[in-house]
Amino acid sequence: METTLNKKTKSALSVAAIALFLVFVYFGDIMISPGSSWKMLITVIEKGSIYALVAASMNLLNGFTGLFSLGQAGFMLIGAYTYAIFTIPAASHDAVYQYFEGGAIKWSIVEALEGSLGVFGHYLGMLIPMLGAGLLVAVIAFLIGIPVLRLKSDYLAIATLGFAEILRAFFQWNTLGPVTNGSNVLRKYTTYGNAIFPVLISGICITIILLLINSTYGRAFRAIRDDEIAAEAMGINLFKHKEISFVISSFFAGISGALLAMFQTTINATPFNTVMTYEILLIVVIGGIGSITGSIIGAFLFTAASEWWLRGLDAGRWLGISASFMRPGFRKVVFAVLIMLIVLFYSRGIMGDKEFSWEKFLSGLKNLPANIKAWPARRKAKAAARRDARAAKAAAKNRAKEAKASNEARMASGEALFTPLEVSDTVMVFDKEGK
Repeated sequence: METTLNKKTKSALSVAAIALFLVFVYFGDIMISPGSSWKMLITVIEKGSIYALVAASMNLLNGFTGLFSLGQAGFMLIGAYTYAIFTIPAASHDAVYQYFEGGAIKWSIVEALEGSLGVFGHYLGMLIPMLGAGLLVAVIAFLIGIPVLRLKSDYLAIATLGFAEILRAFFQWNTLGPVTNGSNVLRKYTTYGNAIFPVLISGICITIILLLINSTYGRAFRAIRDDEIAAEAMGINLFKHKEISFVISSFFAGISGALLAMFQTTINATPFNTVMTYEILLIVVIGGIGSITGSIIGAFLFTAASEWWLRGLDAGRWLGISASFMRPGFRKVVFAVLIMLIVLFYSRGIMGDKEFSWEKFLSGLKNLPANIKAWPARRKAKAAARRDARAAKAAAKNRAKEAKASNEARMASGEALFTPLEVSDTVMVFDKEGK
């Protein structure tokens, strides 16, 4: 029986769980020494939270609106560069833009606000370029969406993917070197000091996405996804809502790009390629298309597996096991096999289109001992059902073979397989009333 909770209790549980997680991240980043193997846990949480945000933004577009877009890497690129360009300290411009005479922009928003507002100005100076990055991406997405969103299905995916590749080449263009530093890396810009920063920002943004999905706009997005003709018949402006979804998704992709720039401490256009787009899409598929909870789970699982759990496979030793076939690159083979297994056993993703529920979670914990105890019996019942199905299928095949052999024997003996109907030459005429 499922546990029933009221809204206040669920809210209290959610707030308590989030607070405990934030406290763990904050003190974990401070107390775990850099040389400890557990420091990788904090790194996974940092990167996983950033990927969770960009996966949720892609899910808003692909999973809830039904628009197959592959331009997230390009939008993240714009967000990352926008943040980095406006937060490089003035004293570091000559070193960073050494091939472009110190660059065109020789001031920093962080320095300008920190000088007048102190510590508050420092964090405000980080938030303003981050929001500016998201807004710039949203404006560009709005302009791109006018022609692109009139395309559908694969054509939309190809158009947005092509746009992302054009952006990557554009930012590496040496003519724009005084601003983007050309093909060289941007570095020495302002980054966060504790892992709680990307987790908190990503959490706030994902909460906003959830509120949007549960609003009237979210219901309109789902109506467009399910049936465009029916949605338009109900009075939903298709292009308007597609454009809104596209712009909002791009805005949060820009925010995640700025966070990724902070996480990496250096930024270059090269990694923002189709591989990054496919990684984000993979996270969405693993978690479940149409589930924000699935995107979060998929992001942390993807990051932990690729960056932490399977690292030993490249070093030749994993879980205390040493083998000659464990060599650089073997981790990717195992990771690909794990992805195939997830897709085979969870065809709709880990969460499908469902979201996290405290009632189901607590009911699962409550019924866990009984479920473990009953697992052997359920396994036997499933095995018996599979045997019965195989036996029924084999019996049906045998009957079909016997019927075929019987018909062939009857045809060989000249026996008719069916009795032909009598042919009549009588013509029946009906009047207009059918009499």
